[in-house]
Amino acid sequence: MELTVLPCGDRALLVEVADGAAVEALRSALERSPLPGQRELVPAARTVLVLLDRQPTDLDVGVLRRLPAGPAGDVPEGALVELPVLFDGPDLADVAALTGRDVTALVRDLSAVELTVAFGGFAPGFAYLTGLPADLHVPRRDTPRTRVPAGSVGLAGPYAGAYPRASPGGWQLVGRTDAVLFDVDRDPPALLVPGTRVRLREVG
Repeated sequence: MELTVLPCGDRALLVEVADGAAVEALRSALERSPLPGQRELVPAARTVLVLLDRQPTDLDVGVLRRLPAGPAGDVPEGALVELPVLFDGPDLADVAALTGRDVTALVRDLSAVELTVAFGGFAPGFAYLTGLPADLHVPRRDTPRTRVPAGSVGLAGPYAGAYPRASPGGWQLVGRTDAVLFDVDRDPPALLVPGTRVRLREVG
């Protein structure tokens, strides 16, 4: 895979890749064959931060540059989380229209697809879920909301996600969940961590 490796502080390397598929390939490869002293991987949209318990070396950089181009087949499949969702979001009808469906068909299709947590960001516990078919990709709202309630489930571009706490946001809101997405007393605190498989289970 084509990538750029940059130093990040004195105990980490930031690996820049082409796209989300390459991020997943890199994460999978490093979970299968971690660098010596590897402590944590932090994936993002086009980068993976590799945290070590020591100072990185030129040997580490060389290993990263020689990683295979595809995901490792023997990495265990991520755990499955069923997220209970009441599909009553204020943008549900608009999203249905944008995707050429009625609301019933939209809810059926969103409930049928298996999503994967690609990375976290924006707020503690917020997970960017990939796996939506292209015909369910919708743009962000033209005007973001100043307050999106905690638990809101939304779509934006190729991603789905659920807001762990009230915050501003511009995603198209299709429903809400009462799942606890982030709890500092839980290990790990985030319910949805990279690699987790997610299904949106209709309730109500």
